[in-house]
Amino acid sequence: MKAPTSLDELIDALRCLPGVGPRSAQRMAYHLLQRDHAGAQRLASSLDYALEHIKHCEKCNNFTEDIICELCRSPRRDAALLCVVEMPADLLMMEQAHCYKGMYFVLMGRLSPLDGIGPREIHLDRLVKRAQDDVVREVVLATNFTVEGEATAHYISELLSNKDLKITRIARGLPVGGELEHVDSGTLAQAVFERREIS
Repeated sequence: MKAPTSLDELIDALRCLPGVGPRSAQRMAYHLLQRDHAGAQRLASSLDYALEHIKHCEKCNNFTEDIICELCRSPRRDAALLCVVEMPADLLMMEQAHCYKGMYFVLMGRLSPLDGIGPREIHLDRLVKRAQDDVVREVVLATNFTVEGEATAHYISELLSNKDLKITRIARGLPVGGELEHVDSGTLAQAVFERREIS
């Protein structure tokens, strides 16, 4: 027996989510249709509303319902500092750490030529324009420590190298509470390389 076309469409639509394969999509579809009509309706209306109202902030490129997001409008932020992150989730982690009080620019990705993601796809032209607004003095590169994240940080530092800006990169090394015997050699080597003087 063949499933109804609309059910196939729903299963196929759920597969667009990261980490969701055919079987997981099928389980989700059956759950929503059989056990949680209210949840399915809420999901559908929330998704519809988000697609209609959420856009990118003109300053930081993060998601917002306004032209300029709340964070960019805040007078409590240090406008001379601009932190570049890959994704909105990275911005949230920075904010949860309470270690940074400047502004942000969210790339919405990272350079990955094999996946067809180049400078245009991650809005580097907008980043350069933002960094040259005569307010920003330091650009903090907080991309991930992956091959693509490192390549992105390097590319951005080259783009901004002659713009009279201080370019910094977040440090990496041992985690707080970490023990040397449990740390991989690459992390340990980086921690030694990025050591600092104790005054």
